[in-house]
Amino acid sequence: MNVVLWIAQGILALGFVYSGWLKAFQYEAAKTSWTWVSDVPKDLVFFIGLVELLGAIGLILPQATKIVPVLAPLAAAGLAAIVLFGAVFHMMRGEYGEIVVNIIFLAFALFVAIGRLKWMLS
Repeated sequence: MNVVLWIAQGILALGFVYSGWLKAFQYEAAKTSWTWVSDVPKDLVFFIGLVELLGAIGLILPQATKIVPVLAPLAAAGLAAIVLFGAVFHMMRGEYGEIVVNIIFLAFALFVAIGRLKWMLS
């Protein structure tokens, strides 16, 4: 199960590094990739991107270094919350195609959060 959790963490981290980097440091590319970016304040998009990047680091680094490894499931839970809020945002805007991606990332994040907590407690 540990290997499956690591794979899920890696996929999740890569996805959030990609989206977080675009939102935080490639604003014009983010506007091209996602229509909603133009309708949200630039500072909020930047903030969301930074939080996603920090969450991606939190998924990998604590577990890999074994320094406060409980931060990995907490990062996953935080990212799950971000994705859930994103899904609600897209639902309010009628962007139902975007919600599919949110649901996939939500499932991965919850799987990692719950799986890592169970792994630590066993």
